[in-house]
Amino acid sequence: MWSKFRKLLNNRTVKYGVPMLLLVVGGSFGLREFTQIRYDAQKIRKKLDPSLEARVNTEKQTVILQEEYEKLKDVNLKDWRNIRGPRPWEDSKEYQEQQRARLNKGT
Repeated sequence: MWSKFRKLLNNRTVKYGVPMLLLVVGGSFGLREFTQIRYDAQKIRKKLDPSLEARVNTEKQTVILQEEYEKLKDVNLKDWRNIRGPRPWEDSKEYQEQQRARLNKGT
């Protein structure tokens, strides 16, 4: 009986193949558990505050749109002027002073 056991242990398939098979199958189960932990942690991190979640809720979107419409209704758009911001190579403070001077001349 021991001789058969020794022959089995010296067999290349048992010596190299079975550990490799156990590593591949066991590794897939292990990776599945670790990736599940990762996705569970992402779910926990992505939970919103209740106040923010109420604002994002699609059933209440019409209420939010009505609030925004009420805010925009009071804005005077006839006196609105489009003022260009400074370019990256321009000095922003100097350019803002020029814009203010032009606006003061116009009024």
